[in-house]
Amino acid sequence: MAQVLVLVEHADGAVRKPALELLTLARRIGEPSAVVLGAGDAADGIRAKAAEYGAARVYVADAPEFADGLVVPKADALTQIAGAAEDVAAVLVTSSGEGKEIAARVALRLGSGLITDAIDLHAGASGPVATQSVFAASYQVTSRVTEGIPVIAVKPNATGPEPAPAAGTVEKVSVTFSASATATKVVSRVPRVSSGRPELTEAAIVVSGGRGVGAAEGFSVVEELADALEAAVGASRAAVDAGWYPHSNQVGQTGKQVSPQLYMANGISGAIQHRAGMQTSKTIVAVNKDPEAPIFDLADFGVLGDLFEVLPQLTAEIKARKG
Repeated sequence: MAQVLVLVEHADGAVRKPALELLTLARRIGEPSAVVLGAGDAADGIRAKAAEYGAARVYVADAPEFADGLVVPKADALTQIAGAAEDVAAVLVTSSGEGKEIAARVALRLGSGLITDAIDLHAGASGPVATQSVFAASYQVTSRVTEGIPVIAVKPNATGPEPAPAAGTVEKVSVTFSASATATKVVSRVPRVSSGRPELTEAAIVVSGGRGVGAAEGFSVVEELADALEAAVGASRAAVDAGWYPHSNQVGQTGKQVSPQLYMANGISGAIQHRAGMQTSKTIVAVNKDPEAPIFDLADFGVLGDLFEVLPQLTAEIKARKG
């Protein structure tokens, strides 16, 4: 069976959830092979986790360049592994800002086609077939690469991670880095203050607030509901531009694109800019007091009412049911 290379994202020695989703998807189109770069002493634990989710082989490369450089060292490594490995059916990466840049560089170097922002993946007669959401999430199309090894960037939450224990045989790789790998260097890092909530792009549930919250203080009811649901908090562009919530939480065409199992839009009208960032969510619930709000055209469930009345009741009911 042809192997599918999966670039495993990790942080603080732990595998990130989107990497487990990629390993799950990879089993649909071939035999998953994990690529673990710059993990240091955590490599063995990451290897074990990748094997738990289906990685038959684990390519491990470690060098200072992975920590000191930006995306080029990872692109160098992934290109060399893909070029040297036998019978590669595809290369999968997470469709994040960094992931898409790595994917583009690897595809160019391999002379291959590239698919970004895939939301589903399955085997086809002529190779992997990806489902994409295009034109500001107005349409879904199926795409496949017709030249070279397919390089596909898949959105987080495209599927649920499913364990399927495999051998996880380690193959250590020595990478020859290009001159551009050291053209830029990370000189300092400042840890981001954690809110205790899931990462927005990876969360299974996202609760967002928009212009309807009225002020920065209005986000308190959104945050309380998000915490009850163990969800991430998002915001519309209008709320961010007004200074009510950080730009890092903006959902939309000029913010972050999310595709959770559940998306709650509270006080959000549903402009195309916002829809482009969340339209591929599996279930959409809208709370708005304007019956003409476009978000109701998109929502699976709608509540016509004041969010300051609806959300506290919902939060209280969720807490009561959780005991």
